Amino acid sequence: MRRSISYAEPKTALAGEKKTWKFIYAPANDLPKGARLKFDLGSKGRNFDWEIPQSNLKSKKNLIWMETPNKKSLAATEVATPESSLPQFEFTLPGDVKAGEEIAIFLGTPEETGIEKKGNRAQSHTFRRRPFNLYVDPKGKGEYKEHETFHVDVKGGQLHSIRIIVPSVVNKNQRFDVIVRFEDEFGNLTGHAPEGTLIEFSYEQLRENISWKLFVPETGFINLPNLYFNEPGVYKIQLKNLSTDEVFLSAPIKCFSDTSRQLYWGNFHGELVLHDAKENIESCLRHIRDDEALQFFGTSSFESEEETSADIWKGIGAHVSEFNEDDRFTTFLGLQWTGTPGEEGLRQIVYLKDSKPLLRKKESKASHLKKIYKSHTPKDFVSIPIFTMGSETLYDFENFNPEYEKVVEIYNAWGSSECTKAEGNPRPIASKSKKGIKEKADGSIRKALNKNYRFGFVAGGLDDRGVFKGLFDEAQAQYSPGLTAILAANHSRDGLVQALDKKSCYATTGPRILAGLEIAGHPMGSELNTKAKPGLAYNRHITGYAVGIAPIKEILIIRNGKPFHTLTPKGETFDFAFDDDELLEKITLKSKDDRPPFVYYYMRVMQADGHLAWTSPIWVDLGAPSAPEKKKGK
Repeated sequence: MRRSISYAEPKTALAGEKKTWKFIYAPANDLPKGARLKFDLGSKGRNFDWEIPQSNLKSKKNLIWMETPNKKSLAATEVATPESSLPQFEFTLPGDVKAGEEIAIFLGTPEETGIEKKGNRAQSHTFRRRPFNLYVDPKGKGEYKEHETFHVDVKGGQLHSIRIIVPSVVNKNQRFDVIVRFEDEFGNLTGHAPEGTLIEFSYEQLRENISWKLFVPETGFINLPNLYFNEPGVYKIQLKNLSTDEVFLSAPIKCFSDTSRQLYWGNFHGELVLHDAKENIESCLRHIRDDEALQFFGTSSFESEEETSADIWKGIGAHVSEFNEDDRFTTFLGLQWTGTPGEEGLRQIVYLKDSKPLLRKKESKASHLKKIYKSHTPKDFVSIPIFTMGSETLYDFENFNPEYEKVVEIYNAWGSSECTKAEGNPRPIASKSKKGIKEKADGSIRKALNKNYRFGFVAGGLDDRGVFKGLFDEAQAQYSPGLTAILAANHSRDGLVQALDKKSCYATTGPRILAGLEIAGHPMGSELNTKAKPGLAYNRHITGYAVGIAPIKEILIIRNGKPFHTLTPKGETFDFAFDDDELLEKITLKSKDDRPPFVYYYMRVMQADGHLAWTSPIWVDLGAPSAPEKKKGK
């Protein structure tokens, strides 16, 4: 039985490349005059998708047209589809086409010169066997039942930059690996480099026996194993392209004499623009792990049926379980639950085990946050209040539950809930539209801390689902996606969760800024008291460090919700030590319950480029340890 033939020329495209692309179709059966063919690029119209062409034959730029076997050019008719606001392109045959004769569809320009400017642009992300569909209606009645598929391999373009993936914290003489990614201008892995390109490897305090020259491999990446540092300090791996003299640096690595905690980067809340976690969770997780080089990730589907069906939730759960791997990539199954503004707010529920149910608000057992807490234990999940200062997602902390709410999201791409703009928030929640989300002071994290609610800080990424849907169109202030850093004893679910319990974590606006704060030798998240350490009543010895990706502009030590000590470094690395010798009894805040008076400190780092980091607080109680407030009914 004869079969139709469909193939593309060229078969390979470089990401972002402009060309004239040819899609050739030879039908297995005769197509009569009036038959229709509909071409679908499968793009979503995003700026990184395959460019949508135009259909005016008088234009010679970014054009789609068809050539019949007699070389006659046909214009396309743009037709709407119910699934998308973008058109598909339909052609009506002006004459018969015999079986085996070739029909060609072109994307680009009919001119032979200026193709780089007038051609059609390929998508800017790599994709093996990227499909294009051609639907065929032999009767010409608009009834498309069959389709043919063309495939184009989209590969990385010319070498543009080198990304060096390193651990953020190591011990002296501890062996570690470095991953080197050779990337095109869009961040895709690429092996396309001029012949003979050599890359020189080095770092500060270079040992004499290391002098490496690297080639650019076809795979686009290299693993450099068993590196180590002989002395404590801050290091950056350096790679130099000897052909262009370009120098590329890694994020900073802080080497300690001896530390029991490593630093792991990731997110519990966020979505990818390129790989939708709902539609393609496998690609999403693979991208987070391999391309973004994060060490942990939590899914954050909204609980509504509209956003997340039962089948989608089941698929997400299966992939989260499959991708979870100790010492490589830790995954968490999570969901977003929207409650009453003020009383409950919006929160990220992070399950600590696999195969857990989706808590739908319309169901009685999950209709209120108190019901959810009552039917579970703190060993089941962590509940993270997010976007607490948003007018639509407000959480006033009056029902704060320390057993579940170990950490709070201080920042995501729609703004910071640290404090109000008037109080010095450098990335406030704001909108120029009446329909947008505004800041609400009742959800201020500083205000909650002043009431002796105790939690660590995490950051979220970009989100365009649920309550965040449509913010792009509402003139909402948008910032960079954030990152969470967790300092943990081991890289596993248990290790990361134990670190969250200790509030051993901090938040950044995206860069891998290294930050540390200690009081009397105790790290961020610590809860100290003058009964165990009487000297704290008279003096708190505060030490810390910040290592930026860019020069550090300012370091603020916040005490009791107000800037207490300001440091103005001039470089990317800064260590500090000073004493707060005010009598503790004169500066403490009073708890609204029977807990002792207290004071808290946290650090906010600002780089010269505007990026930020917030360390989790440290608390000091005047007297005995401060027991968590007991919730009613507990």
